[in-house]
Amino acid sequence: MIYTITLNPTIDRLLFLEGTLTKGKNNRLRKVAYDIGGKGHHGSYAMNQLGVKNRALGFSGTTNASKLEKILSEKGIHYDFVEVFGKPTRESYVILEENVGGSILITEKGFKITDYDTELLYEKIENKVQEEDMVLIAGSLPPGFELRELEDLLKQLKKIGCFIACDLSGEALKKAVEVGVDFIKPNRFEVQELFSSDDNFLDHIRELSKKIDYVIVSLGKDGSICAHADELQQVSTPNVKLVNDTGAGDCFVGTFLASLSLSKPLTECLSLASACAANHVQYNDSTTFNIKDARKLQKEVTVEKLG
Repeated sequence: MIYTITLNPTIDRLLFLEGTLTKGKNNRLRKVAYDIGGKGHHGSYAMNQLGVKNRALGFSGTTNASKLEKILSEKGIHYDFVEVFGKPTRESYVILEENVGGSILITEKGFKITDYDTELLYEKIENKVQEEDMVLIAGSLPPGFELRELEDLLKQLKKIGCFIACDLSGEALKKAVEVGVDFIKPNRFEVQELFSSDDNFLDHIRELSKKIDYVIVSLGKDGSICAHADELQQVSTPNVKLVNDTGAGDCFVGTFLASLSLSKPLTECLSLASACAANHVQYNDSTTFNIKDARKLQKEVTVEKLG
């Protein structure tokens, strides 16, 4: 079983503009749609597409629970959240301009988590997660859930002995590295922020891999670099038309971990993850990709050892 933990969930409101966004102008919408937000939720959706059993944990508000639950049900995501009463799950606004690739993302902060809410989450984890499981913690930390709580969560999982994957940033990423998790996926700039020295970029990745089993560094359109078992692998990304890149990294993480849980060779895990992410950016929502089309794109992905 893979558990995804989204500590600061969101509902994505997709705003499709007529034309391009212009300051000082009445920018009209062609349509509005909704999708699940939160990096862990996106990961759960990706795992579903590979047929890997998973369950979404984390927090959710109660005042707009029906909206979130409807989207999760449509996406086939099984969940067991700690409900925070009287609070709404935040919304993110994904602005998509007509005939312009990519997106503009605007996010709310999210509701405040209390010590009581945190204890309920720890209790769920203690009752559910087993040593043979994987756990993905992804996304931002909500107000009230600080680095101390994150450290407690990571140490709880370390004590269980399960595989711990973290898709975090900033101080939360530093904490995951300090505790010593099994998987991280920073981008190039986040790697540099982890080190005070100006050493070679690849040397930084090698240094991280001494403590963390799988280090995958996102390079955007240039693909990614994976460090594992004292080797560096350069992973390319297929050339596709960009529509909406929201959730692309989450798609990569979800499909990589799903493939890894199926004991696929590392090169296959990496190439399929890159292909799925590339297929995803051709859709206009935050989650969708087609696994059959992704497997065709996978043939275009190269995974090469770096010296």
